[in-house]
Amino acid sequence: MCKKKLSKNPCVRDGNLKRLKVAFVLVSLLISIGFQDFCQVKGETGDVNFTIRMSVTYSNNGTRNWNFTEDEQSVSLFMNTTWQSVQLVNHTYPPKSLENDTDGNPIAILQFKSELNPKENLSYTVTYHVLSKPRTLPSISEEESQTLNEIPNYLENYTKAEGPWLTNQPELQNLTRSIAGNETKVLTIVKNLAAWIANESNIRYEAHDVPLYPNETLKLKEGDCDDKAILLVTLCRIYGIPSYLQIGCIYDPITPFLNETYWQGYVTVISKRISWHGWAIVYIPPWGWLPVDLTYVLGDASDPLNRIRKAAVTWQWVIQYMNFTTSDYVASSRKTREFLQKNSFYIYEEDEMTLNQHLDILWQQIMETLKWLFIVGVVAGAATCVSIAIFVHIGKTRKKGLKEVS
Repeated sequence: MCKKKLSKNPCVRDGNLKRLKVAFVLVSLLISIGFQDFCQVKGETGDVNFTIRMSVTYSNNGTRNWNFTEDEQSVSLFMNTTWQSVQLVNHTYPPKSLENDTDGNPIAILQFKSELNPKENLSYTVTYHVLSKPRTLPSISEEESQTLNEIPNYLENYTKAEGPWLTNQPELQNLTRSIAGNETKVLTIVKNLAAWIANESNIRYEAHDVPLYPNETLKLKEGDCDDKAILLVTLCRIYGIPSYLQIGCIYDPITPFLNETYWQGYVTVISKRISWHGWAIVYIPPWGWLPVDLTYVLGDASDPLNRIRKAAVTWQWVIQYMNFTTSDYVASSRKTREFLQKNSFYIYEEDEMTLNQHLDILWQQIMETLKWLFIVGVVAGAATCVSIAIFVHIGKTRKKGLKEVS
């Protein structure tokens, strides 16, 4: 698991580019604990309730005004799925509208001032209530897998060469062919690609202060959770397999407090019982969309199919946050870093996750977590780009507004 989150900071822009939304998911995704392969965790049988609180302060230490765009006044609303229900229950500033960003993620535009003068600060806090439900995946096997020809044509948008998915790069195309060969069963192809990337002798786990493009991950032979996921998505798209990147947060009672700075101190992230993680979502017929986790498996990772069956997101303590399907998550993070450093603008974020359960249930769940965490050992990862990536992304050009909020 890595830690990169992007919550609601401004996106970088040059002229009318956005600022820091994708970037903040990046920074928080890096602060996370670098989990690799764990013993299996006993599944929960009922709903689990969490409170997630995120506080952000923009600080202008430069000599020019920081002119916020509407994008920079945005916060993510997480996503509502059959696995979870998330509600924005408190906010420092009222939301003036609800919209979707370029990738279809729900966001809220907060009503605060559009300009920050030199030596001024602006802060806001948003609080979410999360209901996490029991999760199951369909039973999968290579024998029952359908072929590339049985992938629906209407999903072709998830196979395009756009954003960070550099499917036209010859070295990535050659790698895909060398791993997949003439195989046509989609599950077998995905299994082989995931096994190759997850192998530390091919791509070792290493965190960076911004996310990597897939050709960079391949060249450096290293990357963290979202870097490896981006590489997998690219290789899948080269073969015409629909896929995208998903980011989420994890309840982390083992880390009650973590204070990290990034980008030479221009971004500070405080995490309280929360970590951030990234994984791939891949369409595998006949089962549909399935998670593929390259760095965090709740079981025996020697079986490549467990990167689907036991992916971290199948655990109720993992909350899905945002999808990256078309936007350039990598470029947004790097532009944000350049924007902040160039103008002496600073961002301070504090994220906190609380489990709202009866004490005996809480203790039982903590002990289950301790059991597998300490067996494997916790390696603190350097939080970097994901925090910055999500904030940069949240504010990107959005689709039509969904509705007005009074």
